[in-house]
Amino acid sequence: MTRASDTQDGPVVLSKDGLPGWLDPVVHAVETVRPAQLSRFLPPEDGAGRQSAVLVLFGEGRHGPELLLMERASSLRSHAGQPSFPGGALDPEDGDPSGDGPLRAALREAEEETGLDPSGVQLFGVLPRLYIPVSGFVVTPVLGWWRQPSPVGVVDPNETARVFTVPVVDLTDPANRATTVHPSGHRGPAFLVESALVWGFTAGIIDRLLHFAGWERPWDREKQVPLDWRA
Repeated sequence: MTRASDTQDGPVVLSKDGLPGWLDPVVHAVETVRPAQLSRFLPPEDGAGRQSAVLVLFGEGRHGPELLLMERASSLRSHAGQPSFPGGALDPEDGDPSGDGPLRAALREAEEETGLDPSGVQLFGVLPRLYIPVSGFVVTPVLGWWRQPSPVGVVDPNETARVFTVPVVDLTDPANRATTVHPSGHRGPAFLVESALVWGFTAGIIDRLLHFAGWERPWDREKQVPLDWRA
C-alpha cells in the first residue's frame, strides 16, 4: 500500500486496507454511486472546464467521525466566504487529470490551504467528476481517511478565513439541515454547523454521501435559510 507520503515522485494509489469499520458504508457508496445520482451538473461532453479536485477527508474526533472543512476568504473572486472542502485546480505537476492527477491535487491543495500533513492521509476512493457552472470547474471529489491527524489552520489569510472540523453527527442532525434558494432560483441542501452555513457544491456532496451511506435522518426539506442568513 502506498501512503500519501510517497506521492512526491511515485504513483498515488487508493487503498481500503485498514479503514475503520464505520467508513464501510461510505466506501460502498463511493463504489456504487453514479454521476447523475450526485448532481444534475455533469462535466461538459466537449471536455470544457477547468480540471480541479477537492479532498473529502474523514477523521475521528472527540464526537466521533468528522469532516474537515475550510471557509474561503471573503476577498476571493469565486466562492468568497463559502465553506468548502480543501481543493483547487490541477497544476501541470499534478499529472494526468484522468489518472492520479486529481489525487495529487487534492492532497497538495489541502496542504497548501490548511497545513495538513499529507503523509497522515490514506486515500480510499474517488467520486465521479462533477461540474460547477458558475466557475467552470470540473471537480473530482477525492475521499480520504485521516489516519494520522496533524495540526491544521489558516496558512494564507488571503485565501482562507478559517479551518474547522464538523462532526458527522451534527451534519445528520435534522435541526441543522435546511434548503437554500440561490438568487438564480436553484434550490439545494444546506447545513448550519460550526457557526457556518455550508451550501452549494460542498453541501451537495455531503448530502449525497450521507444519503447513500445510509446515515441520513429525516429532515424538514421545506425549512429554508437565506444565503445572507447572518444579516
